[in-house]
Order: sequence, then C-alpha cells, then structure tokens
Amino acid sequence: MKKIAVTGGKGGTGKSTFSILFALKEISRRKKVLLVDCDVECPNDYIILGIKKLEDSLKKTYTYYPEILKSKCTKCGMCVKSCRSNAIFQPKGKFPQINEELCSSCGVCWTICPEKAIIKKKVENGEIYLNEIKNNFTLVTGISKPGIRETSPVVKETKQFVETMMHNFDLIIYDTAAGSHCTVMAALEGVEKAYAVTEPTPVGAHDLNIILKVLKVMKIRSEVVANQYDVGDMKKIINIARENKTQISVRILYNKVLAKDYSSGNFLHNESLIHLLD
Repeated sequence: MKKIAVTGGKGGTGKSTFSILFALKEISRRKKVLLVDCDVECPNDYIILGIKKLEDSLKKTYTYYPEILKSKCTKCGMCVKSCRSNAIFQPKGKFPQINEELCSSCGVCWTICPEKAIIKKKVENGEIYLNEIKNNFTLVTGISKPGIRETSPVVKETKQFVETMMHNFDLIIYDTAAGSHCTVMAALEGVEKAYAVTEPTPVGAHDLNIILKVLKVMKIRSEVVANQYDVGDMKKIINIARENKTQISVRILYNKVLAKDYSSGNFLHNESLIHLLD
C-alpha cells in the first residue's frame, strides 16, 4: 500500500484534476484506490467526479481549544510565551486570554502549564464523508465547518479515519489544499512521495519553488507535474525543477475535451482522458 500526495502551492493548477486522472489510471491497472480530498475548506473532487451531493456524514470531527481556569491560574505567562500561533495574549496583571481564531490546537499550552490551569474544550469543526465511486475506487472527503480558521485538525482527523480502512487499498492519494500552510503540511505528513502540480506562469513557478522546498524540509520525495505546459513558457518551471533536483515526470497538454469534462463532472465516463498522463 502506497501513500501519495498531490500538492503544488498555487491554486487552480490542476491538483484535483491530476489526482482523479491518476486514480483512474491506477484503477485501469487493477489497483484498489482510495482518494482523500484534504482541501477541507473547499473540497471539489466529488464535483469533478459528477457526484451531485455527498452521502450522509460518516463522522464528525472535533478540535480542542484551551480554556483558562482562573481559580488555578497564577498569571505566570508561560502559556503566552509557549504559543507559536500567538493565540494567547495577557494584558498586564490580568489572566491570559485565548483567541480561538488563531489557535491551532497544538496542545503546548495545556501541557506546559505548571498549575494545570488550562483544560481542553471540545468543539465540532467538520465532517467526513465516504462515497463508493466505482469498483476499486473510493472517495473520502473532509469538510470543515464555515468560520473555522485553522483547519489542519480536520485534515488530521480525516487522515486518522483513513488509517482505519487503508489496509483495503493498494494506493492512497491525498489531494491537498492550495498553499504551503499548516493544512497542507498536515495532508503531506506521512506520505512517501508527492506530485507538485504547476502551470507555466510566473505565479505557478514561484509557488512551485516554495512547495518543493517545503517537501525537501519534510523529507518527502517529489516529482513535478506540468499542467497545460504547451500554453505558457516552461523555462522557469524547468529551471526551478532543476534547482531543486526534482524531475518533471508528467506533462499534460492543454485539452479542450478535458476542460469540458471537468466542467460537466464527466471524468468517469471518458476513459480516454487517462492517456493524457502517458
């Protein structure tokens, strides 16, 4: 069983398109594939696959926010100093205060507090859905609740759910969100290889450089997917791949049929599209 991520930094480069085409290609090779949509703020794999609505939620996800017990707090400020998200601030002479919008639920504050004056408050933050797409192809979708600022806990719980069923599959594909923030890194954690999908534009090249450096720091093998490589100038993409010692393993031509099937959610009914990855 292999665990692969599809990422790329910039939004709109075709990460979800490649994820689904890659999954369909592996299915054509008799592999059992589990696709996990980790773009929990805006999942769209199910839309591209022509699913009009997700099935009933299988599981709700939760995060834990710190809560100060004033009866125990000595105002020592250790929680403030330890918070890397700057989610705890303390007016002079007063008790620390929590900004939940900045909190990543890392747990350092309630672990480090010498007085045990910080408890964990459980808050629902999302849901997990499962759809059987076709034989040997299953989709898991994580979705965060509107207004949740830090969504990496939703990704982590989605991946924990996947771990309970991964033994049934030959390949797991994690489709990450755009960017290089905590939610993306939560999706990347634990994979053995990542495909960085890019496009031949200045912004595409800029973000490719960032995500390849992130993958290097995380010690994840990477390969580049150049989508619509015949539309723009590939020189910057080639140079960045070379500088990061990463090969461009897949080149996808601009294709009107693909664009039309993407817009109409018709990928499952056009098997010829998988040949774009040859």
